[in-house]
Amino acid sequence: MDRTDIVLWVRRADGRWSARTVWVVVLDGEAYIRSAFGRRSAWYRRVLRRAEVEVEGAGVRLSAGLRPVEDPELVRRVSDAYRAKYGLNWPGPVESMNAPEAAATTMRLTDLGQVAQLPA
Repeated sequence: MDRTDIVLWVRRADGRWSARTVWVVVLDGEAYIRSAFGRRSAWYRRVLRRAEVEVEGAGVRLSAGLRPVEDPELVRRVSDAYRAKYGLNWPGPVESMNAPEAAATTMRLTDLGQVAQLPA
């Protein structure tokens, strides 16, 4: 993991935590993530069933919530932020992250306390 990533911890049905490294972007003080594999991703399906998550970045682990983003303009802005942040180093993966299947999984991290502690 580097400064461009966070670790998303998702509680499984059996109570254990599962960790996934995900890319995060911050717009207007709000942090956003999405599933690179769209709705097929196991962690994304778990999040939809059970909203208990924690995020870890820059040495800090915080409880968080996730809210789906349904506003098409905001989804577009998040895509632009992914392209701006990651596009130079990872153009192929960024295009996958911005494909319609992945963009449809855009979520805003909520209840974080200090978004400034996450890698912008």
